[in-house]
Amino acid sequence: MTVRAVAAVDLGATSGRVMIGRIGDGRLDLELVSRFPNGPVEREDGLHWDFGALYEHVVSGLAEAVRREPGIESIGIDSWAVDYGLVKGGELLTEPFHYRDVRTTRGVDEVHAITPFAELYQRNGLQFLPFNTLYQYRIDARLADADTALLIPDLIAFLLTGTAVAERTNASTTGLLGVESGEWDTELADRLGIPAGILPSLVDPGETIGTLRTDLAERIGKQLPVIAVGSHDTASAVVAAPLSTPHSAYISCGTWGLVGVELTEPVLTDAAREANFTHELGVDGRYRFLHNVTGLWLLSETVRAWEAEDGTAIDLPELLAAASAVTGDVPIFDANDPTLSAPGDMPARITALLGAEAPSSRPAFARSIVESIATAFADAVQTASALSGRELDSIHLVGGGSLNRLLCQATADRSGLPVLAGPVEATALGNVLVQARALGAAPASLEALRALVAATHEPERFDPR
Repeated sequence: MTVRAVAAVDLGATSGRVMIGRIGDGRLDLELVSRFPNGPVEREDGLHWDFGALYEHVVSGLAEAVRREPGIESIGIDSWAVDYGLVKGGELLTEPFHYRDVRTTRGVDEVHAITPFAELYQRNGLQFLPFNTLYQYRIDARLADADTALLIPDLIAFLLTGTAVAERTNASTTGLLGVESGEWDTELADRLGIPAGILPSLVDPGETIGTLRTDLAERIGKQLPVIAVGSHDTASAVVAAPLSTPHSAYISCGTWGLVGVELTEPVLTDAAREANFTHELGVDGRYRFLHNVTGLWLLSETVRAWEAEDGTAIDLPELLAAASAVTGDVPIFDANDPTLSAPGDMPARITALLGAEAPSSRPAFARSIVESIATAFADAVQTASALSGRELDSIHLVGGGSLNRLLCQATADRSGLPVLAGPVEATALGNVLVQARALGAAPASLEALRALVAATHEPERFDPR
């Protein structure tokens, strides 16, 4: 049996990793090579990403991957969406801003004064999120000095290969890609005062972006192509969501919970706009018709605050076990409340929402957080069903949240649908599958790719109680 190997760079909003993916006859598995922290850093002008450190982690991880597995044939990169770096003369002008920086508020007001949100929705199909890229572009005076603007995975691919492109699934999160055409909406960019010249050529998942620059090939240990994958991490995760029927919903759960269904045509109705459902492009031209729900960010930020208060680490599995043992009803808050979006004292902000009902014990407080996330998930699934006209029979919950058994069961209970949990590393698996398909080492259709995932990573089922 021939086993093929690729390297997957998977960057999240709190951590990143480099993994080796191996695929063969009935085989699909991952080997973690390196994991490294990622997150906002405060600079004089606001929140940024420590991009220099992130890039070094990626290159070092790739070198270690090749050392472990000399047979690696390609590299694929995925990350979170919307954030970008500006490049001039082949060099990064400055650290990319973090999407949670407060600077985008002015951009929202200015964009909507020029083009109302109702028109934007018809053009780009995106839900309103105050950090969508076009709001950031609108108030970024540095654009005038740049040759091109590259979203994070495209920026890393550029630094590795010297080729500047925009992969379509992530480009669809900028607000400047036509929802029906899949091409840059240069008329909208011009209207908003965004120089269309900064928008690079578009590529689809599976296309080769370029090969490693000579100096990097020497450092990494091998000359390799960089293949475009679903570079928006959710696009890669949905590739590896083993949707068991056409009536399955998905939740890609980590810092955020991306809740929705996969469609072949957009739903550009007033009801979809008012429900704030988005149309992000998926692999093979599918639409990820989904809603962003604040996910495990609420729990991780709460735990971080408690650890700072205690001066010691909290055992999360132990906390969740205690939360599972809490009896009786717990109070629920709106997981999407805008006051919960920024870093800071999360327990205090949740307590402000709950008022006198706020639990006094940490297990009960954690249970309230999990049940509130599950309620938001269930509501989004129900709305996705109503808006798409698709009756749903199951939910596939993938990503880190699939390890949280309390969350999986609560989501099943509150939605009334069975939850099929896993795979945990859906994003990296989707990254690997698209590379392998491009190399002729994996099935051609999404359905066949998902069947391989289901056969090699059996999900855990949680039935509603």
